[in-house]
Amino acid sequence: MTAPEVITIGETMVIFNPDQSLPLEYAHSFTKQIGGAESNVAVGLSRLGHKAGWISRVGSDPFGYYIQQVIRGEGVDTSLVTMDDKAPTGVFFKERKTGDSVNVYYYRAHSAASQMTEEDLDRDYFKNAEYVVVSGILPALSASCRKTTDKVIQIAKDLTIPIVFDPNVRMKLWKDKDEAASVLNDIAAQSDVILIGDAEGHLLTGTNEPAEIADFYKRLAPGTTVVVKLGAEGAYYSNGEESAFVSGFPVSKVVDPIGAGDSFAAGFISAQLRGLDLYSSVRMGNAAGAITVQVSGDIEGFPRSFELEKMLQSAEKENYTDDVNR
Repeated sequence: MTAPEVITIGETMVIFNPDQSLPLEYAHSFTKQIGGAESNVAVGLSRLGHKAGWISRVGSDPFGYYIQQVIRGEGVDTSLVTMDDKAPTGVFFKERKTGDSVNVYYYRAHSAASQMTEEDLDRDYFKNAEYVVVSGILPALSASCRKTTDKVIQIAKDLTIPIVFDPNVRMKLWKDKDEAASVLNDIAAQSDVILIGDAEGHLLTGTNEPAEIADFYKRLAPGTTVVVKLGAEGAYYSNGEESAFVSGFPVSKVVDPIGAGDSFAAGFISAQLRGLDLYSSVRMGNAAGAITVQVSGDIEGFPRSFELEKMLQSAEKENYTDDVNR
């Protein structure tokens, strides 16, 4: 594979998705899938025609081999994925009781990915990248993963590669809210693009208002582009020069909301790689997320370019409008 345009790094686990909408203790059959925010973004970008690379560790076990096979099969470069024979691949279980509500139960303590170190990185691998994607999950896994995150940021800064940061707050991985806010906002301050959910924004900034969340991060990191994801409503963005609310795309039924934010990131980054403006990039992210929530699984519903274009063209015919302040 030629050098990746976008590099991601983080943990991917095997998902056990129940075939029934029942409390987990009563579910007896499961579909095996994979999920991990960072590899999700890489897969999403690959489906949209870009060269993406994913760095990680997995256990030298059947689950680790399965993850490698799936992600490689999606066209993502996994040449910097280490097989660890001393630690297992993490797993998690989904639980769907009613509607589109999904609970998640993680079994990732002491996983292979949590053993990642700076030695898992190769500076030369980054040299031709146009974006590096950093998630707030990796630094929460362990002290060595936090140092690895810092090293990735240092490499990106040294090579002047823009950093896209998604906090992906997982409170079960943090000691408390203060620790999460301290670490994640420090990473945000070093990033070029911040993609944050409104609930995460409230947790990390103390405000519910999208414009105020964006202002918080623009003060923290002047020149940063901030996109606040608002679920079905769409997203708000601001970069100091322009700001806009970009409406979401209606869907007939939400089957599985997990993975929608990663699909948004892939759509947004893809648009930026193609030279589109911020408004169009956020709109493409919204469309990708809307397509994804209609399919069960983290990556199964990620769109290909023709599907994304079909969604965008369909919206054009329905007089898609937004309240834009440029």
